[in-house]
Amino acid sequence: MRVVSWNIHWGCGKDGRIRIHAIIDVLRKLNPDIICLQEVAANHAELEGNANANQFRQLAGAFGGYQPVLEPTSEIYQNNMPRQFGNLLLSKFRINQVHRYLLPWPPDPHSPAGMPRGLIEAVIEAPGGKVRVLTTHLEYYSPVQRMAQVRHIKYLHWEACERARIFQPDPTLESPYQLGFRPGSAIYCGDFNFVPDTPEYKELIAPDEGVALPLVDAWRFKHPHVARAPTAGLHGFKWPERADCFDYFFVTEDLVGRVAECEVQSETAASDHQPIVLDIN
Repeated sequence: MRVVSWNIHWGCGKDGRIRIHAIIDVLRKLNPDIICLQEVAANHAELEGNANANQFRQLAGAFGGYQPVLEPTSEIYQNNMPRQFGNLLLSKFRINQVHRYLLPWPPDPHSPAGMPRGLIEAVIEAPGGKVRVLTTHLEYYSPVQRMAQVRHIKYLHWEACERARIFQPDPTLESPYQLGFRPGSAIYCGDFNFVPDTPEYKELIAPDEGVALPLVDAWRFKHPHVARAPTAGLHGFKWPERADCFDYFFVTEDLVGRVAECEVQSETAASDHQPIVLDIN
């Protein structure tokens, strides 16, 4: 199973022009089974390059054999038209549950900028068994908000692991309650907006008493003695000031032995971030 995570910067390349077809071409060449995208836009004409098109619809249409899950965490109305910005998950494998979470957004007087942030969870019928695939894009400007979001993700992970341990599907219940089995096993990916070894990074992977399945940084597991591959700051973009890692795959401990590869695709300049790829046996 191949999963690709990519902050696509609403398809805006280093020349300031939007080319969603370039994003689609890169994704097709990578041939993923599951696609997790951040910074997808619709009706945002004021964004660089004019992101007025509905990119959620464009991307879902380009991958017609995939089941789409949309999560525009920011939805602002202008002239009765929703301007949307957020995450998109596309799966070639069957999805049997979807959960969407709005992450905490505590007031931070030191950082008035920001936007709502969310987390998509899809329970996927993968070849090796059911797995939860989750994608997110955490706060950039406020460390206070970002840490609150990391801690909430950890709570949600604990909750899922405990529910998997305690509850089994009950076909006698009415249909809205027949969710089927939801495993603790999970893949978390996205643009976390922290660099390695920051407090937020350490908090996410720190073991917690009572959590059955700790999270492991898949890239660090596969490349323990190699300098971290940057996921942003390449190809002459204005941001960030230097190349660094902002995008990750974290997998539950039970999946670590199945991680075949985790790598950064550094060649493309279709976004200010690079796509990252996780291969699971």
